Amino acid sequence: MSGVPATNGTAVLHRGSPSYAGPVNRPGVGPLVKEWRSVRRRSQLDLALEVGVSARHLSFVETGRSRPSPELILALAEELDVPLRERNSLLLAAGYAPRYAETGLDAPQMSQVTASLQRMLDAHDPYPGVVIDRSWNVVLANRAAGAFTAGLPADLLGPPLNVFRACLRPDGLAARTLNLEEWSAYLLRQLHRLVVTTCDESLVELEREVAEYPAAVEHRRRGRDTPFEPPILVPLRLDLGGSQLSLFTTLTTFGTATDITLSELAVELFFPADPASEAILRGVAEGPPTA
Repeated sequence: MSGVPATNGTAVLHRGSPSYAGPVNRPGVGPLVKEWRSVRRRSQLDLALEVGVSARHLSFVETGRSRPSPELILALAEELDVPLRERNSLLLAAGYAPRYAETGLDAPQMSQVTASLQRMLDAHDPYPGVVIDRSWNVVLANRAAGAFTAGLPADLLGPPLNVFRACLRPDGLAARTLNLEEWSAYLLRQLHRLVVTTCDESLVELEREVAEYPAAVEHRRRGRDTPFEPPILVPLRLDLGGSQLSLFTTLTTFGTATDITLSELAVELFFPADPASEAILRGVAEGPPTA
């Protein structure tokens, strides 16, 4: 479950670190290209044909015998689906300036975007909604989402509140999740997918941390078995003050983002999976009757 206590429906809890910081001795661009090609399981010949160069030239790039142009680097990155943050790293490793800006959500030029996102979340109330970054840290939330994290340990609430920690740690929402086996399997798959697609060391460390939680240990013990007839949706089933709440979730990303921050954001909206859950959510929104 993604949620965070919010004031007036708004919570900005996590801001990106300064862009492009890193050690002086970076690996060359060739080994980085080869690593991304290996991660994406592409052959030199296949990749070379797609970007319009010879396999020999690509081999020279990967071994450092040829310095690629910035245009070739970006073409390779596009074909390998390299995230914008890592495309800058490739350019820097080749001695070129980064092409993609990373603008903080509190920057003036982001005000229209953040206001629009918050309006979307507020319009979704009384159903929970959040905006998360690529590590699944919550950066914006609506009022309904905040209600679900009441009573969680202060260190889980952040900032930043991380969805994987909040949902899988035994003293977090895992204790309230009625179908933890199914929900933890979904979250662990999502985290591993992020590790594979981004090659982000901070996500690798997060995956190692989460792997020690009881839900992850139990998931490995079961051997990641898949049900013979899986449901069409895996709901999140929570015990909310003695009431059973069932929700399904959607994730939406920006389709044309050229800024790193925007490219890494996703809007997560929860919807009631049954009439009883809808009644509970609307009852929470309306509050107790007044005298």
